[in-house]
Amino acid sequence: MRKKSLTLLSDGYLFRKENTLYFENAKGKKPLAIEGIYDIYVYGKVSISSQALHYLAQKGIAVHFFNHYGYYDGSFYPRESLHSGYLVVNQVEHYLNKNKRLELAKLFVLGGLKNMERNLSKFKNKTSFDSYIEELNNCNKITEVMNVEGRVRTEYYRLWDDTLPDDFKIVKRTRRPPKNEMNALISFLNSRLYPAIITELYNTQLTPTVSYLHEPFERRFSLALDLSEIFKPIIVDRLVNKLVKQNIIKKEHFRDDLNGVLLNKEGMRIVLENFNKKMDNTVKHPKLKKNVSKRRLIRLEAYKLVKHFVGQQKYEPLVAWF
Repeated sequence: MRKKSLTLLSDGYLFRKENTLYFENAKGKKPLAIEGIYDIYVYGKVSISSQALHYLAQKGIAVHFFNHYGYYDGSFYPRESLHSGYLVVNQVEHYLNKNKRLELAKLFVLGGLKNMERNLSKFKNKTSFDSYIEELNNCNKITEVMNVEGRVRTEYYRLWDDTLPDDFKIVKRTRRPPKNEMNALISFLNSRLYPAIITELYNTQLTPTVSYLHEPFERRFSLALDLSEIFKPIIVDRLVNKLVKQNIIKKEHFRDDLNGVLLNKEGMRIVLENFNKKMDNTVKHPKLKKNVSKRRLIRLEAYKLVKHFVGQQKYEPLVAWF
């Protein structure tokens, strides 16, 4: 059975009875085939029994929680089963070594930059970020790398805006709260992508709290933030572009809240449905010579990092060919 992500938008109760997982809400009780669940995303007010959590942990299924506004809150992260002390030591060594950390930080930004460049070409606004790439190559500090990334993204949003409908302009990137519909869409989907990357990291031997571009802090999986730099343009931004240009998402799918603009329940449902489809969509991999899903591309990127840390193969960021 092919495993898929399970999204719970409604309020309810998730529990285990014998060897079956059930979700009960106002519409009734529904059995869930646990062997077909890849991970779970909880947007509603859901109570989960301890037996259900035990069962999910046994099966290695992560559960990600979002607040009333659709923003990521945290994860139930099952005990890791893929351990490698050798990899942990090497991963930390790449953080402690200034040059090795700087190299990786630059590569994450380079991948994101090239994918933004690719997007603009697909959005009919072809441009070159070569001057930023040159500047990135000359950076000597993480703060300098972050500064280049921030300026590239600002320029990218400005150029993307030129291709967007009048009713859906970014204008200026705003967060928590987003000040318009485009910012609401981008923030909502960025928040959904982050735990999807966490799930992929859980299924590798990588330590998700040790990162290179973003500073490792307590209570966050900062390596997922590093990888998100590469995948936000080709997953989030492309989906947002499609949703507004094909009139799939409309003004009626938003509400005013938190002194800003947020998706309403129907808007969330439509966006998440399209996000899940995009993650399952496949592309022909030029090296593997087979079709792989967008979700699988994230896992493959993590595997490339593993090879880099153990000295097997130098890491090169994913640059979209599709």
